[in-house]
Parts: sequence; structure tokens; C-alpha cells
Amino acid sequence: MSLELLLGISAGVLLLGVLAVRVSVRLGLPSLLLYLGIGVLLGESVLGIPFDDTGLTESLGLTALVLILTEGGLTTRWSAVRPALGLGLLLSTLSVLVSIAVAGGLLHLLLDLEWRTALLWGAVLSSTDAAAVFSVLRGVAVPQRLAGTLELESGMNDAPVVIAVVVLAGTEAISWTTPLLIVYELVAGAVVGVLLGLGSAWALRRAALPSTGLYPLAAIASCLLAFAAGQGVHASGLLATYCAALVLGNSRLPHRSGVVSFAEGTGWIAQIGLFVLLGLYAVPERLPAAVVPALICAAVVLLAARPLSVAAAALPFRVPWREQAFLSWAGLRGAVPIVLALVAVTEGGGQNQRLVDVVFVLVVLLTLVQGTSLPWVARLLGVVSRTDTRGVEVDAAPLDEVDAELLQVKVPPGSRLHGVYLRELRLPRGATVSLVVRDAEAFSPGGDTRLREGDQFLVVSTRDNREDTEQRIRDVDRGGKLVRWHEGRGRPSGRAG
Repeated sequence: MSLELLLGISAGVLLLGVLAVRVSVRLGLPSLLLYLGIGVLLGESVLGIPFDDTGLTESLGLTALVLILTEGGLTTRWSAVRPALGLGLLLSTLSVLVSIAVAGGLLHLLLDLEWRTALLWGAVLSSTDAAAVFSVLRGVAVPQRLAGTLELESGMNDAPVVIAVVVLAGTEAISWTTPLLIVYELVAGAVVGVLLGLGSAWALRRAALPSTGLYPLAAIASCLLAFAAGQGVHASGLLATYCAALVLGNSRLPHRSGVVSFAEGTGWIAQIGLFVLLGLYAVPERLPAAVVPALICAAVVLLAARPLSVAAAALPFRVPWREQAFLSWAGLRGAVPIVLALVAVTEGGGQNQRLVDVVFVLVVLLTLVQGTSLPWVARLLGVVSRTDTRGVEVDAAPLDEVDAELLQVKVPPGSRLHGVYLRELRLPRGATVSLVVRDAEAFSPGGDTRLREGDQFLVVSTRDNREDTEQRIRDVDRGGKLVRWHEGRGRPSGRAG
């Protein structure tokens, strides 16, 4: 295939993928189904593009997953996921073990699979998909605690699941040292990610790069480096990636808004490319034979493995049953189980091809069932938030010569900044609102200027007070003008003070 034809096809597929996002929103369908459909249409069975390289598909799939986890970490606000840290960690560790055990046991009985194979299938089915979760949560207004729990789980559970799949797909005997190695890989991966995230954030704050477009590139490269470093020390590169991105995304990064926007665009490209690639790899002629096993696996996941694994993780936190039910239904499966099935084929020396076909059909089924019904289930269970769960957007640009920073703030719909007079913001000393943009017109505000939804305003702050200034704006955004002032990086109390 010539270079111009390859680039033309790639550009066309990418444009179709972007348009598919718009179409999926209008139809209420998860966009990954359209991406998979594009891949199947391009495949050898329809338009005739041959592609059956399992190893290459696995490598490209893991690369896309690294970019998706990078986006998830960079766009996740620590203040939103911190209250859900304990539950999120248990969902990504304890729940994985419970899900593998329950699904493996039932599949051993229902499909007459050998025990190790049954547990391997259970491991592949136990991982929720970061791309699917991040995408669907954008359109479901649930409380930050639930959204943060799902974001943490989907961002962190890939690491232990990949390790479990590699162990179960191999031929080596499982010994008493295997759990110790798994613990080492997870702990070392998290440490590597945090250290590289902190180091990268420190370097980016002090690097006077000649172009603002270089900051997003440096941030993405840092997360890719975390993956390579994690794998290099025989730890979990996926967990290192997510931890590094989470640290970077919640650090005082210059031009943070540009970094996040670039990461979101990169994540979309990775999602589109991954799903199209998996659709291209699929063999439609083999899929009808996988329908019945896929239906059995879907029933096992939806009715037993996922609910029991959520209940086990939620037990120490006394999570209400309605929230447990929502967390159970929101365990979305996307491309990750298909990639894991390909890992199983590669590690198993070409075996487990049937698993790939079954998981492909199962992902389509569960996406149709869960992805389209999640907003309805949230309303049925009464877990829909009355306000927009997205926080106020604050971006910072450095003013190195005067040792200050410029904060750009946008007042989103539902924000309690609406109706607040500027003097009621009570910003710390050294910070002032210098400009307000309203209805495409800019003006210099005074203390009696009242903020409205949709306003954008600029705050100039000394570098020492930047964190307090940003935190104060976020506090008022969530708690209103009477929220108690917190010195430093505290959380809003929601009470007058």
C-alpha cells in the first residue's frame, strides 16, 4: 500500500470517527459501536483490507490504552476523586479478585471450561474500560463521589487485570510467590508513576519553553516515559502511566487548559484508532458461533460477578444499595477486554482465539445494554445530581518577569459563582480580577460587578498566593459566597463563616 493511500485512508477513518461522535450523541448510542462497525466494514470480509496480525494488534491496543489512561489521569480532578479513594482502590483490587473467582467458577460450570481457562476468561471479563467510562460519564450527571469512584476504578483496575491475564494465560505453575510478585508490580508501578509525575511537574513549571504547544507534548511524553520506566523495572507500566498522569493533571502546570485539551484530543484519537483496529481484526464469519457463549458470559457478569464484586468492595464503607446498584451497572466493558483477550492469545502461544470472538460479541452486547441505559438507570435509582458535576474551569499562564500568574476562569452552568459580586469572592491579598468577558464583550470590573453564568474572567495573582486563589474560586463555585474561607488547599465546608 502506497504512503498517500495509507494516509488518505487514515485521515478518512479519523474524520468518520469524529463524525461518529456526533451521530452517537444524537442516536443515544455509545460511539465505540460505530468505530467497531467502521473497522468491520474496512476488513477483509467487506471492503477487503486484510489484517490478522495478533501481535501487532495487541501492541497497538496497549499503546492506545496507555494514551487513554493518560487522558483519564490528566483530566481527573483530585478533589473530585479524593472522597472516593478508598472505595475506588478496593474496586480496582479486591473487586477484581472477587469478579475473577465468581466468573471463573460459573463459567467452569456453565461452559465446561478447564479451571485455569475459566479463570482466564473471568480475568478478561473483570476489567472495566476507561475509555467507555470516561466517555459515558460526560453525559450522566451523577454525584462527584460516584463519578470519582468509577474514574478511579477504570483507571487503575487495568493494571492488576493485565497481570492476572498474563499469569493465567501462561503455562507456568502458579506458586505461593505469584501473589507477592503481583503486589510488587502494583506497588512499584504506583511509586514509579508518582515520582515521575512529581518530577515532570517540577520540570515543566521551571522550563521556559518557547511555545505553549510544547507543554502538552511534554506532559504526554512524561506519561509515556512512566509506562516505559514501569515496564523497565518489571512493574505495572499501566498503573505507572495513570499515576503519573493523575499527579501531573493536579499539579500547578503552566497552560494546564491547553495540556488537558490536547490530552482529550489524543485520547479521542486513541479510542477511534483502537476500536477501528479491533473491528478490522475481527472475523465476522466466526462471530455467530460466539453468540451463545457471549450471552452466557454477559449474564454471569451482569447478574453475579459484577454485583458481588461491588458489594465486597462497598462493605467497609456502608454504601447505600442504590449507589451499589449504579456502580454495578456502570461497570462498562469496551475495547479493554478485547485487548486483554489478544494478550491471552499472545501469551498462550496462539491459543484462546475463541475467547477473542466471544469477548468481541460480549462487548457489543453489554455496550448496547449498559451504555444506552445508564442515564435511565441513574434516574431510576435516584442517583442523578441536580447540579452539573463539572467544576469551574481554571487555567493558569505564567508571568515570569513579575513573579505572578494569570488565571482564566469560566463560570459553567449551575455554578454558585453566578450572582456573586466580585467583592464577595474575598480573594487573598495579591490577587485581583482584572477583566471580565461577557457576551463576547470585555470590560474592566469593579467590586460591584456581579458574575453570571457563561462569564469568563481573568485573575492576576502573585505566585505565592496562586494556589489559595484558585482554591477560593473553586470553593465559591461549589459552596456559594458564604462558604467558609480555608487557608491553603482545604475543601469547602458549605457553611457560612
